[in-house]
Amino acid sequence: MMRIKRWITSSLRAKLLALFIVLSTIPLITVGLISYQKSYRSISSHSKASSMLQADMLGMSIDNLFKDTERLLELSNNPQVIHFLFTQSETYQEAKDILRTFSLYRDTYKYEDVLNISLINLYGKGISERRGIFQSNMNPLRNPHFQTLAMNPDIILRIPPSPFSTYDRVDGFTYGNQGIISIMAAVKQQITHEVIGYVIVDLKDSFIKEFCDSVTIGKTGFFYLLDQQGNPIYVPPVSKPDSALVHSTRIPDPQLKRSDSFVLQTAGAPRFIVHTSSLATGWTIIGMAPLQEIVAEANRIRQLIIVSVVLSIIFAITLNYLLTMRLTRPIQQLQHKMRLTASGYLEAKVKPEGNDEIADLGQSYNIMLEQIKVLLERSIREQQQLQKAELRTLQAQINPHFLYNTLDSIIWMAEAGKSDGVIRLVKALSDFFRLSLNKGRDWVQIRTELAHAQSYLIIQQMRYRDILEYRIEVADELQDYPILNMTLQPLVENALYHGIKNKRGKGMITVSGYPEDHFVVLTVSDNGIGISEERLALLRKQIELPIQSEDADTARSGFGLQNVHQRLQLYFGKEYGIRLDSSEGTGTQIRVYIPKNRGD
Repeated sequence: MMRIKRWITSSLRAKLLALFIVLSTIPLITVGLISYQKSYRSISSHSKASSMLQADMLGMSIDNLFKDTERLLELSNNPQVIHFLFTQSETYQEAKDILRTFSLYRDTYKYEDVLNISLINLYGKGISERRGIFQSNMNPLRNPHFQTLAMNPDIILRIPPSPFSTYDRVDGFTYGNQGIISIMAAVKQQITHEVIGYVIVDLKDSFIKEFCDSVTIGKTGFFYLLDQQGNPIYVPPVSKPDSALVHSTRIPDPQLKRSDSFVLQTAGAPRFIVHTSSLATGWTIIGMAPLQEIVAEANRIRQLIIVSVVLSIIFAITLNYLLTMRLTRPIQQLQHKMRLTASGYLEAKVKPEGNDEIADLGQSYNIMLEQIKVLLERSIREQQQLQKAELRTLQAQINPHFLYNTLDSIIWMAEAGKSDGVIRLVKALSDFFRLSLNKGRDWVQIRTELAHAQSYLIIQQMRYRDILEYRIEVADELQDYPILNMTLQPLVENALYHGIKNKRGKGMITVSGYPEDHFVVLTVSDNGIGISEERLALLRKQIELPIQSEDADTARSGFGLQNVHQRLQLYFGKEYGIRLDSSEGTGTQIRVYIPKNRGD
């Protein structure tokens, strides 16, 4: 006992642990367990039963409608219908009697959702409410539904809505964009029971929407229907996350268990799923709602738990204040030192006393101050390196030799009287420097960066017209994405001076772009002399190194690529930047990877 007491008095963690076990943990666990078990059992069973009942009621409503509508299939026993389908000739009076029979069924059973009733025999002769007597251009036996009925004449087909209405395949009549549900059955000769034709009843699919919308689950939940193959028949307008869940949720085989419910874990809030199957159609009715809405009654239990916790905390704080005042004094001293550190004074170290956790915390705090100093010094050095890199970027933007050579070309063309060339060259030079400066901004659109590279190429093409051609092929949909200023021009300059100028004959520089996953990829390709494998490996390694070297040769040979690559990684991340590929004697390709993000 004395050892336990000594351990508790020597450790702040042990003191606080013992205190809160007595004052808060035990009553909180007791109240929480009792409340949770009570709420879970009552709410889970009630919500499951209620939602299952709603799904069953929806399935029964659909079944009852189909059973009621399928009374129209009794027309297959009507002698006039059998005679019409069996013979190849009919009188006006016979057709009129059949249509009157259709109307009699409508008046008797009040079929508001029935769009059309039609009959057709094996030779394509038929009669419908919408068109009267008709002759189908298509052999009915080529219709897959009629083929199924021919092989199974005693079944009834219930065909869910599809992009093609039944009458696209029977009498040429369409309902426009209105969806239909078709009920089909075979008509048999009464003596031989041979199939002589088919009766088709078309329903508006709007009744499904009315049924689904009239039954709710939770506050924002909804019901939807799937056919026997799992394809959606009706899905109400829902949010994109719910729509994705509708298409990705897999329901267990209804033949194993007709009705059931389960909780679906998603990236967002979990969903409560209830499903049942229609006995008449075999369709699956599925209800989906946020689980939080289904167990909304648990809020009252949660309030009870919160009240209990608050009372326990008040009691614990009161007694803890009286018993732990002495324990808080070292923490207050440490807090004071931390506030001094937060104000910028990094010499506010503490003098730990004792060997408990607070003393160890003070030692760790002192070590942290030393680490902060080291990190600040390192940050200052990195900022200096970054400033050097930015200075070199500015220097690379305005190359004096490029300016002198361009001005010499302008003077030569002016002396030669080539005013059109002078105008074009001066305009390109003006555009080049205007886009280079970019009012001091780091970001431009890809179209602006392409215009900057094109201005540079126009100037260089007028200087090297015998050896330089270029193409810019970037799709319009990519040109609004943001990119760092001065990204492409150094790469184009690299392609000209290290690829094209050392090649015999004319060279081609191509700037293109394409989307790839979450990247926008811009490429600068040339058909110049290429790079050897050893040199290529050296360049790939060089562009990954920090920009520190002050050697002029290094700056001329690899700084442009290195600068562009590290600027892209600095702004976008390590997965972006440039990739260099080359084949000696064939050419070089530089790919620039930036994020596919229209925001800057």
